[in-house]
Amino acid sequence: MKLNGKVAVISGAASGIGRAAAETLARAGAHAILADVNAADGEAAAAALRAAGLGADFRRVDLTDPASIAAFGREALALHGRVDIVANVAGWGRTEPFVKNTPDFWRKMIDLNLLGTIHLTRVFLDPMIERRAGKIVTVASDAGRVGSLGESVYSGTKGGVIAFTKGLAREMARFDINVNCVCPGPTDTPLMAAVPDKLKEAFANATPMRRLAKPSEIADAILFFASDRASFVTGQVLSVSGGLTMAG
Repeated sequence: MKLNGKVAVISGAASGIGRAAAETLARAGAHAILADVNAADGEAAAAALRAAGLGADFRRVDLTDPASIAAFGREALALHGRVDIVANVAGWGRTEPFVKNTPDFWRKMIDLNLLGTIHLTRVFLDPMIERRAGKIVTVASDAGRVGSLGESVYSGTKGGVIAFTKGLAREMARFDINVNCVCPGPTDTPLMAAVPDKLKEAFANATPMRRLAKPSEIADAILFFASDRASFVTGQVLSVSGGLTMAG
């Protein structure tokens, strides 16, 4: 699957699935524009790609701030004149009983996981509609498909991303813009590193393949949706979870 000549924006690209997605899309031939609130790690990730002879830039963006997203959109479009692929990977959560959550905790997840995805997608849609071409890939979670213990609001935000993806896919189909969603199961990321070992072990044991996903395995699904191999695929949700969830 080649992306030669394409320009791809990847949010959450400083670490975890986002960084793996940036590497995968760049190795497939795209020029990757890495976006993250963590400037130090984001710059380092982009520099590593350039050192490997791949095309990459980094621009800082705070996905909880619409003004920051708008400014990022202008910069990204100015870099190469267009953006062909938007991979909405950035997200955040923490395992905690719902009754112990605070409204600030809810707001942070909603602003980043759901509204951040919506805002970032919106800033790139008009040029895609004009060109009648583009690929939007959202990253939700299997928590949004089936729920997750101790992640009620997180599950809600990711369920919202799934529904947003499907609705937008219907609206954008007439412009030949594909909109699809990848739903990772438990994945070996820096966020997962903060989870107690006992819980990580429980996740692995509950997975038929008996392990956590690698970020690169999620990135491969993103690459498929970003490529021409998915030219007649839109509004779809692909679970990458080692068989953890098999519900329709």
